[in-house]
Amino acid sequence: MFDYTVSSNHSTEETIERLKTALAEISFGVLWEFDLAKKFAEKELPFEDRYHILEVCNPKEAHRVLSAERRAGYFLPCKLAVYTEDGQTKIGMPRPTALIGLVKEDELKQVALDVERQLVDVIEKSRL
Repeated sequence: MFDYTVSSNHSTEETIERLKTALAEISFGVLWEFDLAKKFAEKELPFEDRYHILEVCNPKEAHRVLSAERRAGYFLPCKLAVYTEDGQTKIGMPRPTALIGLVKEDELKQVALDVERQLVDVIEKSRL
């Protein structure tokens, strides 16, 4: 699967706060948070659900990746999406292992797997 997406038991706001806390515990920072639904409203484009994109990064992991393959930076920072769909809060991300599979650098596959496991754990911890 290209993505990892699950439902959350919390509102989008609470889910985002829970994600930020869990990310900080594993040395990931939120570099940028974008409220896509708000931007649509500013442009007078109808969009009834909530949709936030968080760009997250662990500097040590990013350094490992970019030291091995500069083009892997096209996938950085990692993105997490928190949104509503049919009244349910969802958390999702593109799987780092799926993205890194596009680069022919075997050394990076383990890094991607490590990052993916960490982010899946963060998502699981934040959704309950």
